[in-house]
Amino acid sequence: MTRLMQRLDGGSAVPEALRGGIVALGNFDGFHKGHQAVVGRAVSRARAEGRPVLVATFDPHPVRFFKPDLPPFRLTTLDQRERLFAAAGADAMLVYHFGADLASVTAPDFVADYLVSRAGAAGVATGEDFTFGKGRGGDVEVLKMLGQANRLSVDAVAAVAEDGEPVSSSRVREALEAGDCDTATRLLTRPFAIEGVVEHGDKRGRELGYPTANIGLDRYQRPRFGVYAVRGRLHDCRMLDGVANLGTRPMFDPPRELLEPFFFDFDEELYGQCVEVELIHFLREERMFEDLDGLRDQMARDAEAARGRLAA
Repeated sequence: MTRLMQRLDGGSAVPEALRGGIVALGNFDGFHKGHQAVVGRAVSRARAEGRPVLVATFDPHPVRFFKPDLPPFRLTTLDQRERLFAAAGADAMLVYHFGADLASVTAPDFVADYLVSRAGAAGVATGEDFTFGKGRGGDVEVLKMLGQANRLSVDAVAAVAEDGEPVSSSRVREALEAGDCDTATRLLTRPFAIEGVVEHGDKRGRELGYPTANIGLDRYQRPRFGVYAVRGRLHDCRMLDGVANLGTRPMFDPPRELLEPFFFDFDEELYGQCVEVELIHFLREERMFEDLDGLRDQMARDAEAARGRLAA
């Protein structure tokens, strides 16, 4: 059951009711198996000691601050992370807004000021490879040393292995780039999902008999472009099966990166609504067709293939 939780600004003092808690510390973009193990440790400790659980995350990702020209690589939005943290048992999400000010904070000051003074943390759980502070001057050993000086307990959680290798956000991204939805789902423990507000489009899908919900890819990691079997979650939590094109629509101008799901047996207005679309299975590459009739025939085959895959 999803918990009611608060979203807090990491630069401000945490409310009294949430002080004395255990903080799961990391970025947690994607919230894969390894991240879940860290939060799970924080939750188990907090429940045993009767303390609240706070999950700290950074926005934007620190890598985005230091390398602003990198291609999009995000796996989850803050809204998605908030829901995932709540489902894992957290009482609050602590968001550290990463910019020049936070980048200049040393490791000792981050522990004493941000964790102990502002967050009121009694303990921290983090991954064994976590680094923090100006110039990445802090690691888990430094965190433990600083924790002793600040009466802050520190639990370091080992990486989780899958197929003989540590689970990481990089592995998730590699799987998505290859169109390997099964591997991405195993690493994440759920399908990778893109969430966004449905935009008005050029009605091409409707003209072809397949009205789609157009969703921009924004800062998400780009999966392999092509056609996918998908499931959509509406704002009212209804789940819909469908088929989607993810890519640049090579048959139409101007080219634009979009996720365009067509939901089966559904005929309601979605413009302006937030929809989350799970990528279940990669069906085929994007390609050009000789004419719109050829595209329409292929869309019918894609829909049939998606129905079969989702039913399985």
